[in-house]
Amino acid sequence: MFVVHFLENKDILLSQLLNRVPEVGEDIKIKGKKGKVASVINIDEKHVHVQLTIEKVVVKSKLALDPAKKKKR
Repeated sequence: MFVVHFLENKDILLSQLLNRVPEVGEDIKIKGKKGKVASVINIDEKHVHVQLTIEKVVVKSKLALDPAKKKKR
């Protein structure tokens, strides 16, 4: 069992106790965010730091309402 700390820019996103350490290039989903493993650093025999690169989420803006479609009162 390994204690795995998932990091993004020195910020800890998640700490988990896992049987298997993720590999470099593996796709991971944490807290609803998709990302890839950039590097894996073994601190000691039980602790591992996994550096992630998180994909930026593009928020689609709502289309502007057409004034002709508004309800008339």
